[in-house]
Amino acid sequence: MSEPLPRIESILIEASLPQGRLDSYLHSRFPCVSRNTLQRLIRAGAILVDGQGVKPTHHPVAGQTVTIHWPVPAAPTVAARALPLHVVHEDEALLVLDKAAGMVVHPAYGNEDNTLVNALLHHCQGQLSGVGGVARPGLVHRLDQFTSGLMVVAKDDAAHLALSYQFAQRQVAKVYHALVCGELKPPEGEINAAIARHPNHRKVMTVLAGGRTALTTYCTLDRLGQATLAEARLHTGRTHQVRVHFKYLGHPLVGDQVYGKRQNARLEELTRYHAPRQMLHAQLLGFNHPRTGLWLEFKAPWPEDFVAAVRALQLAGGANQDRMVGE
Repeated sequence: MSEPLPRIESILIEASLPQGRLDSYLHSRFPCVSRNTLQRLIRAGAILVDGQGVKPTHHPVAGQTVTIHWPVPAAPTVAARALPLHVVHEDEALLVLDKAAGMVVHPAYGNEDNTLVNALLHHCQGQLSGVGGVARPGLVHRLDQFTSGLMVVAKDDAAHLALSYQFAQRQVAKVYHALVCGELKPPEGEINAAIARHPNHRKVMTVLAGGRTALTTYCTLDRLGQATLAEARLHTGRTHQVRVHFKYLGHPLVGDQVYGKRQNARLEELTRYHAPRQMLHAQLLGFNHPRTGLWLEFKAPWPEDFVAAVRALQLAGGANQDRMVGE
């Protein structure tokens, strides 16, 4: 069997960027590919401008053609494992799945064998994009370990790059359902607050001037006494965005012991309900199919623990259980 060949892609520079860099420009076009990787490809001569080698600092000029020789994906070093997967949709280019809460997305130290990537390698039998690297094949975006709901996974590099571009350009519909502590005030609105790593706690994100732009719009779906059922629409995709933005409002997620430990202790004291995880569910995901261009939209029902949380908080708060939303 013959070896696969590198895939070649050409881009026409439409506007000069006298203050810009080629590596930065390409990263804006292909956000799933790190700048370090792009710099390495430029230096290796795999990325050419008008057929000539350049430096990563090259300033793109209108009319120039950038040719990219994408390398053949490296063989995965992560083991394939037959783990349960709830596949909502699958075709030759991609699959959409409903991730269970508790499943880690990609391998890391201490958890190399029981992740979503391990399950995907088994399910797809090698048919996954290599753009994300051998540890993250096919992953266009991610969900936190204890967040449930919808994810899209790319089966080839072309689909991966096209989907990643849609995420970067904010062309993807991402709607979450969340339980938050307290009565959400105001009941609907917009949270436009930049997010960055906490200066003192590097594993935690926070609202911080000078951080990356982050925009969430939200509305109240139901008042549950000491908590609120909310819907959040993400217009950007920052790490822990929903969790950080609701903490910023003063209403951290029910069950979130990282961003709302104090409020959750108070909620448990008032309701006698203890959440098993942060109660966040990626309920809707919509995007244009990378091959056909058709708009696809998927919804995932609440998992059992989310339903149980809503009912428990309704009961504790004296809310009307006939007004259940989203099951």
